[in-house]
Amino acid sequence: MNNLIVSSPAFENKGLIPIEYTGYGSDISPELVLTNLDETAKSIVIIMDDMGHPIPAYNHWVIWNIPVMSVIPSSIPHGKDVESLDGAQQGIGYGKHRYRGPKPPFNWSHEYQFNVYVLDKLLDLPGKSRKKDVIQAMHGHILQQGAITGHYR
Repeated sequence: MNNLIVSSPAFENKGLIPIEYTGYGSDISPELVLTNLDETAKSIVIIMDDMGHPIPAYNHWVIWNIPVMSVIPSSIPHGKDVESLDGAQQGIGYGKHRYRGPKPPFNWSHEYQFNVYVLDKLLDLPGKSRKKDVIQAMHGHILQQGAITGHYR
């Protein structure tokens, strides 16, 4: 199995996430680039968590059934069903049925991790699903996984 490499033209791994991708800016999802995708892949899942929140791995975004593509576009529209991504679905987290960018209180710095999972199937889940439901449904179907982490203050 090849390692999945996740990068973004918006920020470097461990780098500062620009304000436009945060709750203090336009609050749009950043473009993600996937390198070494498995040829047998059927779908992609992204789970974005705030690693600095008092609740461990506080979920900001969960989206599944993304078609297999090497570039996940920025500015993914809000809503349960994402027509521009052939029926990908967004679940419930801090960003209910949408990406919700970094917005740490005061002047605290938090780390945000975008975990990307490449699966051998599509997930059959309702739109009210949460991160834990997606993780459970992915079990035994993950071909590859990778991550990119950024921080925001």
